[in-house]
Amino acid sequence: MPGHESFEGRVRPLLADLPARHAVTGADATTAPEDPSEATPVARPGQDDAVVLEHTGRTWDEWCAVIDAWPGHPEGHAAVATWLQDEHGVPGWWAQTVTVGWERLTGRRLPHQMADGTFTANRSATLTTDPARLDALLRDEDARAWLFPGIGPELRSRLGSKSIRIALVVGVAELAIAPQPGGRATVTVQHAKLPSPAAVVRWKAYWGDWLAAFDEG
Repeated sequence: MPGHESFEGRVRPLLADLPARHAVTGADATTAPEDPSEATPVARPGQDDAVVLEHTGRTWDEWCAVIDAWPGHPEGHAAVATWLQDEHGVPGWWAQTVTVGWERLTGRRLPHQMADGTFTANRSATLTTDPARLDALLRDEDARAWLFPGIGPELRSRLGSKSIRIALVVGVAELAIAPQPGGRATVTVQHAKLPSPAAVVRWKAYWGDWLAAFDEG
């Protein structure tokens, strides 16, 4: 068991009242409008107009008009992406990119929102730590409880998996550890299944503090 007792002291206060603060209130439960007539751009599409034109043959305005005119677009993300591939010959990755961009530009998808309606927070940092040691700590039940005090972390990864998935009191976090020169490691966190944009803000702040606390510990 690691001996950096100050780490737990710095992390525990961050989530002392987490379940209460993450209850989905009216202010938190922001969703994209169901009525397309209410749709307004809420996020950038992810690629510049010139780039999407080069790779797909149409600009964002043109793609939005084409998709909006297709009677099947209310069926959702998967249907639109498949239709773009089958009917317009858009390669798979670009079909997904165009679909997400259309959803963002028309207000059907909020920033950080996934196709299933949940939200994802991302954070990364390069730490002074042995990658193998951090990997072992995250996979060990007792050490994991020490690393995430008070929020009941449950390992969801299979033995030998490259990344580590951990179910927390809210959502599921996936941590990828990339070794760096000089005894360092870049840790990338993708925290999925969050209920609201407010939860994204809170968890991004938490992961920033968590990574800093581990680096200092």
